Amino acid sequence: MPLPRLALLALVVFGSPVFAPPSVAQTVEGDTLPVLSIAELGEVLQFDSLFDVLREEGLAQAGDLADQMLPGGAGLGWDRVVDQIYDLRRVRATFNMALRTELAKTPQHAAEIRTFFASDLGRRVIGLEIEARRAFLDIATEEAARVASDTPETARDPKWRQIQRLIEAGDLVEMNVAGGLSGSLAFMQGLQDSGAYGFTLPMDKLTTDVWGQEAQLRADTSSWLKAYFGLAYAPLTETELETYVAFMESPAGQHYSAALFLALDSSFRRISHDLGAAVGDAMQARDI
Repeated sequence: MPLPRLALLALVVFGSPVFAPPSVAQTVEGDTLPVLSIAELGEVLQFDSLFDVLREEGLAQAGDLADQMLPGGAGLGWDRVVDQIYDLRRVRATFNMALRTELAKTPQHAAEIRTFFASDLGRRVIGLEIEARRAFLDIATEEAARVASDTPETARDPKWRQIQRLIEAGDLVEMNVAGGLSGSLAFMQGLQDSGAYGFTLPMDKLTTDVWGQEAQLRADTSSWLKAYFGLAYAPLTETELETYVAFMESPAGQHYSAALFLALDSSFRRISHDLGAAVGDAMQARDI
């Protein structure tokens, strides 16, 4: 059960005003800088629209797991269990705490992040990313985007070189691979914790099995990112995309990418574990 793909910006962020403290001020090197609450940042990053997409992705992935691992169906209680696992209040609370901690380490970066994404271009970029993510809920659309991105014409497109820089600036391939392996390991641990195996596999055995996915996961991640960004940023001009890339190559942009990944990982490892345990429980229930 890999983590949701970390594309960029708000695409994998969870946030909620319920858990966000008021803005406060911190003194950094003699200057008083506002520290944004997660609620403020969430408003800029259009969290409400994002949540709709992420929940749909999660429910679809849980359905695929049931089809693959529970032949004949998961039973009537599966949907209820999955709904509980994807309790967004719980997920967002975990994410908010981690994201707040990471961004508070460099308050001046948090201010730069908000300034950029509150701009017309920043808001447009986020909107395009969310639209592309929603479009990828349709498998045919994703496959078509992958085919379109893997052509000689794409390789010669100057915008593709900009997208490559964007991927490198956020270290997105490595972060997605690390997150995917972490999520898969958590899923296997949850499956084992349920007692479905009837015995306990050593951690080194679980880790070795999960790491066997690394090469395929890396190839799939590279293909997905290329297709996704190609679709998302098609409406942008080269000048607009260059402005965005330059921000993401800045210390503030790189800090934000890293903060997103750390917060995402802390939230979704638990979901992966719980889904593994749910699959294990369902497997045993069907054997009774």
